[in-house]
Amino acid sequence: MENQSQVYWADQTTTYDPYEDTTDYEDSDIWDCQDEKLPHGNIYLPILYSVSFFVGFLGNIFVIVLMVRKQGTRRLVDTFVINLALADLVFVCTLPLWSVTAALDNQWHFGNALCKMSSFVIMVNRCSSILFLAGMSVDRYLAIVKLLDSRCVRTRKCVLTTCAAVWAVSFLMGIPSLIYRKVWTDKDTGSTYCMEDMKPEASIIKLVSLLFTFVLPLFTILFCYCSILVRLSTHVYQGKRTKNSLKIIFTIIAAFICSWLPFNLLSAIFLFSKLEWTALSCSTTTALKWSLTVTACFAFMNSCVNPIIYIFLDRYFRYQVLKNTFAFFPGAAFKGRRPSLGSSFSLPNDSFSIFSSKSKSTGMSTY
Repeated sequence: MENQSQVYWADQTTTYDPYEDTTDYEDSDIWDCQDEKLPHGNIYLPILYSVSFFVGFLGNIFVIVLMVRKQGTRRLVDTFVINLALADLVFVCTLPLWSVTAALDNQWHFGNALCKMSSFVIMVNRCSSILFLAGMSVDRYLAIVKLLDSRCVRTRKCVLTTCAAVWAVSFLMGIPSLIYRKVWTDKDTGSTYCMEDMKPEASIIKLVSLLFTFVLPLFTILFCYCSILVRLSTHVYQGKRTKNSLKIIFTIIAAFICSWLPFNLLSAIFLFSKLEWTALSCSTTTALKWSLTVTACFAFMNSCVNPIIYIFLDRYFRYQVLKNTFAFFPGAAFKGRRPSLGSSFSLPNDSFSIFSSKSKSTGMSTY
């Protein structure tokens, strides 16, 4: 039965996301189900992963460089933006591995170490991303709703400590991937697969992790923004700069929730079925695994979304992208269409940019 378990779940990972589970439950009725691969998954999955890699790699590097080189007053939110981009950058570097694996019907050819590390990076990214977004939400909540009461909390030292704590928690949450993830070999075909040897206690650990690294931060984010909206609706003195800053951060958070919520909900249902807390038919199980594959793609693509959001909502970031694009491609394709990108560029008085600061002073702004 052990060999059968390994082969069965190796096949199932073709219709599941690249880093989820295998199992060795002896008494599960799931053995009565016939495995069905997601149609054309070995075609569109590599394409989606490759696009996410190129956009996410270039976009997040540009965000980090722009933030590091930023002149003038630095805002507290800058630290969260840099760390969020760094988490996404490290994650997208694993996508080429999953792209090749998906193209080969989930066969893994990169060894046991990369199998463990790539899965570890995915978990660290998922955890750190939402915790950094929660930190940004709490920062905005304190700045707008509790401004006078939060001056001693909203300091550079507190923000740096918070970011360090987020990374520490995220690394701890990724440890189960290092323990349970390994390369399995199908003794009949010789094919190798990167999977988790899931036992009941491991499934419970994943559910608890889901609670503390997604559900609770999500409720924190929702509370902060509901409070902010109530505050703004009753105080008309808030200017456009405040509302623009909230629009950028809110859009980033909304994109993350839309990307990860479907996958996490389906993952919880799948873990419930594996723990035999709920019964699923064969057709429902197959549909669930297909849905997990699709929603995993959207979740992975979130790591390339933030730079796109900055392009559309942050005027200074859009300006820097255009300026560097024209500098890198000075060819004839842009002749006659080159915008004026001189050093005199400035933002309107009511405009907000995460990446620029009008102030010539140095230090950390509490805005």
